[in-house]
Amino acid sequence: MLLQAHSGFRYLVLLAGIIVILYAAYGLATKRKYGTRMRVLSGVFTGIVDLTAVLGLLVVIFYTNFYTQLTGHILMMVLAVVTAHVVHGVMKRRPQQDKSFTPHILGTLIVMACIVAGIMAIGRPIIG
Repeated sequence: MLLQAHSGFRYLVLLAGIIVILYAAYGLATKRKYGTRMRVLSGVFTGIVDLTAVLGLLVVIFYTNFYTQLTGHILMMVLAVVTAHVVHGVMKRRPQQDKSFTPHILGTLIVMACIVAGIMAIGRPIIG
């Protein structure tokens, strides 16, 4: 059950990432002020990435079939979690006049690239 939950959460992560990127791109294109909505979207995205990582950690602990490709998957997922936290944390602590949508776009793209690479490392399809 843990493996299925962990595997299924990738769709929520990808959906939340797309929403963050689209909202940040819209805010950048329309020169909107950075506001609470962007911070909340970034926090939700980071939280979903965290939850997926915790489920993955539980899978590694309780699922005894450890194989070498899993090392690449774990490395990419740790990098994704760290990147999500760095972007969210830095933007949350910046003064209001220094906040921007660009770090959210770039950071989320990096997180999603790490997730895609991590999924591919274990030979699973991204969608399907």
